Amino acid sequence: MAEELAGSFSPQPGRCAYFVARKRRFCKMVPAQGRRFCGEHAAQEEENGKKRIPCPLDSKHTVYEDLLQKHLRKCNSREKPKPLYFAEDINAGLKEATELPEEKQVSVSALSKEELEDLIRKLKKASNGIKSILKDQTCSHHALQEALSDPRNGDAAFKHLKQQASILGNMERLNLLGTKRCFVEFGAGRGKLSHWVDIALQDAKDVHFLLVERATTRYKVDGKHRKNSFERLQVDIQHLCLNKVPVLVKEKLPTVGIGKHVCGSATDLALRCLVETYANFCEDDRRESPSAKRRKSDGTSAALDNSSDTCSKSVAENQSPVAGIVIALCCHHRCDWRYYVGREFFTALGLGATEFNYFKRITSWATCGMRDSSPQTSRIETESDEQGSEAEEHDPPDKHMECTSDSLQGLLTTEERKRIGQLCKLLIDHGRIEYLQQRGYDAVLQYYTDPSVSLENVLLTAVPHQSSLPHSTS
Repeated sequence: MAEELAGSFSPQPGRCAYFVARKRRFCKMVPAQGRRFCGEHAAQEEENGKKRIPCPLDSKHTVYEDLLQKHLRKCNSREKPKPLYFAEDINAGLKEATELPEEKQVSVSALSKEELEDLIRKLKKASNGIKSILKDQTCSHHALQEALSDPRNGDAAFKHLKQQASILGNMERLNLLGTKRCFVEFGAGRGKLSHWVDIALQDAKDVHFLLVERATTRYKVDGKHRKNSFERLQVDIQHLCLNKVPVLVKEKLPTVGIGKHVCGSATDLALRCLVETYANFCEDDRRESPSAKRRKSDGTSAALDNSSDTCSKSVAENQSPVAGIVIALCCHHRCDWRYYVGREFFTALGLGATEFNYFKRITSWATCGMRDSSPQTSRIETESDEQGSEAEEHDPPDKHMECTSDSLQGLLTTEERKRIGQLCKLLIDHGRIEYLQQRGYDAVLQYYTDPSVSLENVLLTAVPHQSSLPHSTS
């Protein structure tokens, strides 16, 4: 089939001669002078008797066959030594026997009308009593005013800037923008959110930024900053042990977890990383610190030793090791029951892995509805920002998360589907709120931007109970 398609097209002059069957066109890369194929597809030809083959570590690039062993020793895709802060599955939670294997997960479109109606009844019963209308906390921040009024920024960049401005405005409302903090940005990408936080703090001292991103990233902006410490942690949040990050061990600063569109289960991993793994370690450290033992034995409040363990200084100053959390939520269809922090909440409602599997799929109805399934209209239109080089900030639901289905066309209207999808998202998010509240945080869901800016417009914020912040009254 691919050969037939290739035969009906011709490569553009000066372009690679490799036919990309998936895209039904020839590769648009420019090959080196005198060659027919670009570097990525050079395995298709031999030159001077030398053949290029795909790298066994990463098939996206090729290497001369006779130089393979030399290449493997320096290939960027080779397995690298694990960093100090890597601890396998430390934020994954306990694996339960009730988990559904992927092969047993059934698509919503495979349900009969009666099964779907029963599922919706369960959803409405479980959601009864949960506040379905969230407070609008759309904010802005002066740090982004110049960029927001710059006509050189296109519509896509403007949407990103509005979201970043609102996140910063909510952080300021919660008194989270200040000195002596370590901001941990989860799913950092290019690091634009930390960039604007740094600008908002201006001349603040003792401020550090940790940018957590498991993939290598191009066009990073954190390299431009010099006055405050920016450090990238290239690790999956699932394996991130914050209490082993050198800057936190040394500086002992309270952390603020932030993120703009932390997709699916990454949100659950980030929450567990902060309030369970890291905070619990700090609490154990406080109990075991020598000064704590002295206070207990002689009743004095001697100053804490600066060389003591990770979190003793912040505890001494009556601060929680986690000063706050501000995360914009998205991609609920990418949630995973194993990592979900609200499993206890679901179980208390008589729900389990099976219902969660269906609800996470139905969340796509909130942003897809019954739209035309063509690529131009079924995708959430939030394209990459200024550089135009990033992927969309939201992953469209995959083929198992159908936004349209012939079997459901007559059962629910577009508006009903949208409302049910939003209810599924709310139920999943409320499990996260319950998780945080049980661990001593005032946690709230709110809208932080208009749906015309982003359909994923819900912000999760949390601060410790003892904080006397405006957040606690909302």
